[in-house]
Amino acid sequence: MAAKLSTEELLEQFKGLTLIELSEFVKAFEETFEVTAAAPVAVAAPAAGGAGAAAEEVEEKDSFDVILEAAGEKKIQVIKVVRELTSLGLGEAKAVVDGAPKAVLEGANKETAEKAKASLEEAGATVTLK
Repeated sequence: MAAKLSTEELLEQFKGLTLIELSEFVKAFEETFEVTAAAPVAVAAPAAGGAGAAAEEVEEKDSFDVILEAAGEKKIQVIKVVRELTSLGLGEAKAVVDGAPKAVLEGANKETAEKAKASLEEAGATVTLK
């Protein structure tokens, strides 16, 4: 019988997966247990009176995609930075740089996205955040 993993051990294992591997795991999990991992949608009741205006405020974006627009003249340096920011190997990182415009990070928080943008720009790349 296999040893049961703790929640912390499972999380450590998931941290080592690529996004594609994690996506495949989620699909297999959903099929095996006949569940869905989709986040529930909250239904908000309309706000009464003057509180309606406050509800219309735009929330600050908390998830960013770091898009490599162009590698610039220092392509090798940009490939190195892409490898540092992701878990990609040399070939995959080169493919991302060669395939620009391409997403380097997806769904990153604001701080991580800004650091990644700064690192890539320092290496000579043209980057945008979306």
